[in-house]
Amino acid sequence: MTAPMPLLDLDDGDALVGADVDGMLRSAATGGAQIRATHSAVQEGALDRLQGLRPRSVVLVTGSGRAGRAASLVTALLAPHLGFPVVHVSHTPRWVGSLDVVVVAGDDAGDPRLADAVDGAVRRGAEVVVAAPDEGPLRGASAGRAMVLAPRIPAAPQHGLLRFCAVYLAVVATLEAKPNTAMPNLSDLADAVDAEALRDSPVNEVFHNPAKSLAAQMHGRRIVLVGDTESAVELACAGAEALLYSGRVAAAAELADALRAGAALASTVVESPHADPIFHDPDLDGPVADEPVRFFALAPQESRHVTERRLVGLSDGVLVVADPDEVDGAASSRFEEAAVLATRLDMAAAYLRLTGGR
Repeated sequence: MTAPMPLLDLDDGDALVGADVDGMLRSAATGGAQIRATHSAVQEGALDRLQGLRPRSVVLVTGSGRAGRAASLVTALLAPHLGFPVVHVSHTPRWVGSLDVVVVAGDDAGDPRLADAVDGAVRRGAEVVVAAPDEGPLRGASAGRAMVLAPRIPAAPQHGLLRFCAVYLAVVATLEAKPNTAMPNLSDLADAVDAEALRDSPVNEVFHNPAKSLAAQMHGRRIVLVGDTESAVELACAGAEALLYSGRVAAAAELADALRAGAALASTVVESPHADPIFHDPDLDGPVADEPVRFFALAPQESRHVTERRLVGLSDGVLVVADPDEVDGAASSRFEEAAVLATRLDMAAAYLRLTGGR
C-alpha cells in the first residue's frame, strides 16, 4: 500500500506560486483590497443619499453565492446592536415602502430576481443600493434610480464574501444615528484582513503560516467545520463552500450537532485511510475504508475556552481562532475576527487545491 502525497510541498513557495495558474491565491488575498475599494466609493459619495435618513428597516435582498452568506454573517454579528431591524430575504417584500432602505446584492447582473428586486423596491419608494456588477439587465433596472456599489477589484466569485460584508457595513454605518462601538471601521477591517493575507503568503513556511497549517491539518481527512455561535456557524458554512472549490467535500454544522453525531462518526472504519486504490482488491481486502473525520471548530476569542472544553467530546477536534495579536483590541474586533478567519479559510482552500486536495 502507498500513501497519496501532496503534489506540491506547502513549504515550497516558488512552486506554489508557479502552480497557481488560475490566480486563486492572489484572488483569496484580495479581501482587504475589496473592503478598501468599497470604503473609497463611499468616501466619493456613493451613499450620500442615505445621509440623515432614519429608516424603518434595512432589507438585504441577495442572490445566490457569497452575497447571501455575507448578509447572514452581518445580521448575526450586528443586528442586536442596531437601532433598526435588518432583514435578510431573497425577494423584495411587499411591505417595503418609502421608509425602508433596500440593498440588492449578487454576482450575476443577468439574474432576473435581482433586477425584479430593484424594480420593485424603487416602485415602492424605497432607497435602493445595488451591490453587483453595473451591467446587463441590472444596470437597466437601477440606472438613475439606485445607488450602485459595483465591484472594483477583480476576484473569483467565491472570494467576494468580504466585499459584500463591506457594502452592508457601509450602508448600516451611514444610517446609524449614534456612535456604535459594535460597528467596525472599514479601514481598520481592511488592515486586519491584509495582515492575515500577509501571514498566509506562499513565502511563509507552514509553522508561521496559519492558512498553510490549516490546509496541512485538513489534508487526508474528511472535514467537518463547526461553530458554537450563530456567526461561527455562518463562517463554517462559508468555509465548507470554499473547500468545495478546492475539490474537497466538507460539511458545516453547529457544534452541538457535531457532538451528538461524533460517536457515530468515530466508529467509522478507518483501518487503511490512505490505501492506494491501484493496489486495492475489494474481493481480498474488503471495501475501501473512509478517511478519518476531523472537526474544525471556529470560535471568537471571547468563547474560545468554552469551545475548547466542548471539543474534548470529539475524537479529533481542532480549534480555529484569530489570536489577539491578529486583530485590533477595540470593541469592533468581533467582526475583525470573523473577517480574518474568512480570509484564512479561503487561503487554506486555495492551498489544498494546489497540493492536490485529497
